[in-house]
Amino acid sequence: MKEKKTLRDLDVKGKRVLVRVDFNVPLDEQGNIVDDTRIRASLPTIEYLLDARARIILMSHLDRPKGRDPRLSLAPVAKRLSRFVGREVKLAEDCVGESVERAVAELREGEILLLENLRFHREETEGDENFARRLARLGEVFVGDAFGTCHRKHASVYLVPKFLKPAVMGFLLEKEINYFKRAMVNPQRPVVGVLGGAKVSTKLGIVKNLLERVDKLFVGGAMAFTFLRSMGYSVGSSLVEEELVPTARDILETAKSRAVKLYLPVDFVIGREVSENTPTRVVPWQEIPQGWMGLDIGHVSLELLREIIGDAQTIIWNGPMGVFELDRFKNGTFETARMIAESSALTIAGGGDTDHAIHRAGVYNAIDFVSTGGGAFLELLKGNSLPCLEVLDDRA
Repeated sequence: MKEKKTLRDLDVKGKRVLVRVDFNVPLDEQGNIVDDTRIRASLPTIEYLLDARARIILMSHLDRPKGRDPRLSLAPVAKRLSRFVGREVKLAEDCVGESVERAVAELREGEILLLENLRFHREETEGDENFARRLARLGEVFVGDAFGTCHRKHASVYLVPKFLKPAVMGFLLEKEINYFKRAMVNPQRPVVGVLGGAKVSTKLGIVKNLLERVDKLFVGGAMAFTFLRSMGYSVGSSLVEEELVPTARDILETAKSRAVKLYLPVDFVIGREVSENTPTRVVPWQEIPQGWMGLDIGHVSLELLREIIGDAQTIIWNGPMGVFELDRFKNGTFETARMIAESSALTIAGGGDTDHAIHRAGVYNAIDFVSTGGGAFLELLKGNSLPCLEVLDDRA
């Protein structure tokens, strides 16, 4: 990763600073914000710009509207952000056009204008060059601070910083990248990876990349059953990706050849179906009967995981250990979250389900860093670059 310039490298006093933030927050049916974590994560950048007396223009998407949809307006975000910064955050009628340009021209030093939902225009996700140029005209400086969209080549995150220079990192993006480097590039060892989720196919790149970087890897969730099948064991009716059984076998061999200790759960909470009402039992991994499926990891597996991370200096976690959305099968995931939160290691977690589980387990503030970007975090774990980072100005 090349070193990129940040806000600290610029004098932004009085300048129109166009900031791509990620205010894609969940809303309830009444349009109220359910979780404002992403808004709060952007505050260090916004408050720095306020202190510097910049003229601040914020832009973000919200959900996946098909055209203009009043239910997905950023109005609730403007209201919540106003409360956080202690001053009015004006909401533009749109994100491009004459009315927006007038609103930008009227901005004074230390004022904030939030553009309306970028995805009201399909040109945003299509990566339309003309749309990006219209956005770029609004600012004199570009600040990329939307880590959650860094893996996409959308107009506002990938093209605008090509047309508007200087283009630098905001403090959230800088924090995300720095924590990733601490965990994956220059980590304190031993490094332990904890992976969960349903399918090996969605985590294949992550597994292969982690095997080059970690000392120990624990694979839980339904992913584990494809590995157990590759070892020749019956797993009842548990989820198995049959086409990836040979790949799982190769991964086990790769781990052995690289002296990476790869662990699988040793017991499971099983049920007949994915339901709160299904009968359940706890059985060793080799005793799952036909007609039953593994839906969570068991107590002995959690004790094994506790031993695995006992001497860790760095822990990277992605993916739940079971069907944690159902109360009967949440224990493995929630206990994993608590265990990692209690560790003295540098702890980093990310991914949509993982983030959700950490919040529900009540340990969000006890984990060193929880990434704000699901897809972008996974791309980094795979060893891939992020397009939006590449187009920002190099420090060298």
